[in-house]
Amino acid sequence: MNITKENIDALNAVVKVDITAEDYQEKVASVLKDYRKKANIPGFRPGQVPMGLVKKQYGKSIMVDEVNKLLQESLNNYLVEEKLDILGNPLPKVDGDFNWDAENFSFEFELGLAPEIKVDLKAGKVTKYNIVANDELINKEVENLQTRLGNKIEQEEVAEVSTIEGTFTNEEKTIENKATVTLEDIKGKLNAKKFIGSKVGDVLELKSKNLFNENAKLAQSLGLEANEVEGLETPLTFTIEAINITEPAEINQEFFDKIFGEGVVSSEEELRTKIKEDAEGQFAQQADQHLLNAITENLIEKTAFDLPKEFLIKWLGTAGEKPLTEEEAAAEYEKSEKGLRYQLIEGKIMADNDVKVDFQELKDYAIGFIKQQMAQFGQNNPEDKELEDIAMRVLQNQDEAKRLQSQLISSKMLDLFKEKVSFKEKEVSYEDFVKEVYK
Repeated sequence: MNITKENIDALNAVVKVDITAEDYQEKVASVLKDYRKKANIPGFRPGQVPMGLVKKQYGKSIMVDEVNKLLQESLNNYLVEEKLDILGNPLPKVDGDFNWDAENFSFEFELGLAPEIKVDLKAGKVTKYNIVANDELINKEVENLQTRLGNKIEQEEVAEVSTIEGTFTNEEKTIENKATVTLEDIKGKLNAKKFIGSKVGDVLELKSKNLFNENAKLAQSLGLEANEVEGLETPLTFTIEAINITEPAEINQEFFDKIFGEGVVSSEEELRTKIKEDAEGQFAQQADQHLLNAITENLIEKTAFDLPKEFLIKWLGTAGEKPLTEEEAAAEYEKSEKGLRYQLIEGKIMADNDVKVDFQELKDYAIGFIKQQMAQFGQNNPEDKELEDIAMRVLQNQDEAKRLQSQLISSKMLDLFKEKVSFKEKEVSYEDFVKEVYK
């Protein structure tokens, strides 16, 4: 057997695998011998079928099978031994003159080679937001808590301060969802007028467009996903089932204990401090995710390199369960190119900075994730053995294992970026952060 590689250019190569009869005949003979022992052919006792008959009936298919096995194994070994960093998988070149009746065979494969990449983590600048919970936000959260724990007082009709419970329906869109709204949620005076003075049992005729100040409230009220209410214009009915006003809860020790547990907070100052800490902890996660996204976009933009585009389009056309046309494969390439570029950039950064994920780290990360999940359901002190058993079951699911590994890598990359990337820091309120980032 002989394997050679011809470089077409820096990103494309062709590997040729020459296989001679001596490379596969011994294995074919061994398989034929085993077939002869098991062959069940009328007129012959088991194990007594003439070898010539076995060869005639099975010889060619066995030879083809063994040559293909040998070809795949030798090609894979060659790629590993030569340390070839390829994109996609080798693509066989079609030879119109190929003949399985020959004894010696030549196979050619196209390779797409990964480009040489140089990543400068200092290139470009991004903004690292430090989101603070200001007094306005803390005041609003205190009011929300007072309302949530306050006393509900039934009302005969809707007033400006009412909380209205009811069901939104639309038969055509199969919407039937219970919701609680206030007039603060409602957009515009004309919509608000439809609610004012209404009573339990009244059915209001409304329109989804411009009904609420925020699309998130519309999605929540209709029981739909956020993307499902984008541009939604449909008539709605809202059947009023309860009308209340809420008498805010008094700020005292009973109030503190209901929110945080007995004795955790003992003054309004401590309450406000706790709200600030909790809010800023959540904001930090959003700021970190934005920072990671911003650095990712910056690296993709600033790190220039070529890809074997024609090869990748051809490979994408054959990689899935269903073959794609050249146009479909080209469209798929355009959709996936950005992700592939970052994949290569990330791999280079990890190699240059010795960022790795071993199984023990992944298991520890899974255990930490599981502990958080259990804590949300009030299970705060699970045993180590129980956590490890659950983690091992989770990691046996390949999709879950990949998802957790991706999250862990992102966490490690974020830590590395915070250490090495140049960025400017900016302290903002959450409201200003939303305005700047999600314009």
